[in-house]
Amino acid sequence: MASRLTPYIAFNGNAREAMQFYQEVFGGELASNTFAEFGEQDASYADLIMHSQLDTPGGYVLMASDTPPGMEYRPGRTVTMILHGDDEQELRGFWEGLRAGGTVITELAPQMWGDIYGECQDKFGVTWMVNISPRG
Repeated sequence: MASRLTPYIAFNGNAREAMQFYQEVFGGELASNTFAEFGEQDASYADLIMHSQLDTPGGYVLMASDTPPGMEYRPGRTVTMILHGDDEQELRGFWEGLRAGGTVITELAPQMWGDIYGECQDKFGVTWMVNISPRG
């Protein structure tokens, strides 16, 4: 298997909700494990997500976890996601799903480099760029 770039997102107690949201947007199979499933007995975070992975029909893979006590949580500052390609209908659908409840930074619109591009921050604080290239 070739190497893949797989984004990994840290959350502050809402990884389960976030990953279910992304599953609604992208579809696919979601697998999640709690800290308790890996032996953690501290009730303050035993039921939080230690690892979650979403494998989508389009081949995207998202991984995430909740930040356990003792580690710094920095929402949306270290990970920016980019969706790019030439399937305009699919990418516009993702754009609409991701911007729902979030903040648009750059409207999805034609750009000087010839592509359609937009940037938003979703309702969980993750920044997304969508770049639609012309078919050709």
